[in-house]
Amino acid sequence: MGTGLICIGLTTLDVVARPIDALPQGEGTTLIQGIGIAPAGTAAGAAMVAARLGLPTRLAGSVGGDLTGRFVRMALEEAGVGTDLLETIPGMPTSTTVLAVDSKGRRPNFHALGAGMFAPTGEAVKAAASQAAFLHYGGIGGPKLDGGAGAAVVEAAKAGGAVVTCDLISPQPTALAELERLLPNVDYFMPSVAEAFALSGATDMAAAADFFLARGAGAVLMKNGGNGSYVALGAERTRLGAYDITPVDTTSCGDSYCAGFIVGLSRGLPPLEAARFATAVAALVAQGLATLGRLESYDGVLKAMGEMTLKEPA
Repeated sequence: MGTGLICIGLTTLDVVARPIDALPQGEGTTLIQGIGIAPAGTAAGAAMVAARLGLPTRLAGSVGGDLTGRFVRMALEEAGVGTDLLETIPGMPTSTTVLAVDSKGRRPNFHALGAGMFAPTGEAVKAAASQAAFLHYGGIGGPKLDGGAGAAVVEAAKAGGAVVTCDLISPQPTALAELERLLPNVDYFMPSVAEAFALSGATDMAAAADFFLARGAGAVLMKNGGNGSYVALGAERTRLGAYDITPVDTTSCGDSYCAGFIVGLSRGLPPLEAARFATAVAALVAQGLATLGRLESYDGVLKAMGEMTLKEPA
């Protein structure tokens, strides 16, 4: 078995501001509590969190040849994420999202398309995937990934003995066809409940899990925000409650749950216990701004698990 984690897929910069309950009229200025800036996305966000938790992590993604792209690379490197597989695409901007988080934690956003979905799939990426202990795939919908190129990276990881996880972001109608390619080599499929319902046509979590298990996924973990998560490990089905917190910014909670789960597995936790750990990671991220929120360390998560209160599963 290989070492470390490789995250492949969406890479963006998030600019998060709160609280914004209304836009000022004209050119007026409104003072707010805080603004956070951090690399984010299904790949870069998960990579940031995994690295913060101590797992050696590399990112296979793309940024534009602009100042934003240089900032994203610098921030990733300062966070301990390996960027040797992070490509710069000259002439393209870096994908960027501005999130206006209101006082209730809702987060309408404004996204500028860019290089973020053009993650690389060349021989260097496949070779790295074949030597990794974990591969997290967050690239469904990527123009250079869909149609077989991304699946080839996943196959290389699986052939090398890696544990493969897969997440979604705003899946389009083509996502189901791509999942048909990927899921037979995915150990843990980790969509949100809303995404799982939209793709499967199911209206309850058990049926949605069965839909993806029937298409080859080894297990299905569905994230359900403040209601916790649903874990389907074969015939074993468990609803996990969320922690009773006051959320500040839930922007990267899904990515942090995925990263927390992978880190839990890397530390030898059984899958269900890794999902409990992931729940705590997401709770800490939700209590601060941007990708890392209030997340400090693996030991810090364990400490928080003994201090925060769990809600009953919804």
